Amino acid sequence: MRFTIIGAGRVGLRTARVLREEGHEVTLVERDAETAARARERSFEVIEGDGSREQVLREAGVETADAVGALTSDLNANFAACLIGKGHGCRTVLRIDEDYREGIYQQYADEVDEIVYPERLGAIGARNALLGGSIQAIADVAQSLQILLITITDGSPMRGYTLSEVALPSEARILAFGKADSPLGIPLPDDSLEAGDRVAVLAEFSELAEVRQLLVGDEPATAVAGGE
Repeated sequence: MRFTIIGAGRVGLRTARVLREEGHEVTLVERDAETAARARERSFEVIEGDGSREQVLREAGVETADAVGALTSDLNANFAACLIGKGHGCRTVLRIDEDYREGIYQQYADEVDEIVYPERLGAIGARNALLGGSIQAIADVAQSLQILLITITDGSPMRGYTLSEVALPSEARILAFGKADSPLGIPLPDDSLEAGDRVAVLAEFSELAEVRQLLVGDEPATAVAGGE
């Protein structure tokens, strides 16, 4: 999939990194020259300019993008970018600071597909909102470490297996398990995985693609609410 991300600061850059590690194409839009240069040093394609302007977003490939993530600290610029993205048929994700009043949230909620709060959760939350899926961020533990809530799908390769049979990547851990109709609790080796069950997993960014493939599979998933 192709993504256009407005803002190459901490939130935008980390979100772009997560998406790139999963094999997606990402173009960043950044108006600050130094910030744009730092992103290019990390081998990202960067369009330097104002992401709230349609011409700049066209240069970044918005016409062929699957989703636009407006992840700057400027709410007005983010909203303008989302409206442009929506006009080109993109899924739109708007960054909003957590201290905005509920009325402000509602003002924007009907115009975009997803609103994210970067101060509350990490880059994987913004990734969730952009991509959609059965993986939902719970918290950032460290710069490259996340706790994820994963819903088992019908297409999961591990459906029907017990937790003791799930071979996660070396650094990933299952922290909690819950049946579809029950709260999360202590994971037990004999717990079996069925569609709708949930597992809380501790994983590195570099392991996300492997964890997703193992527990979710390739089946298209419905979008989840995320935060970053």
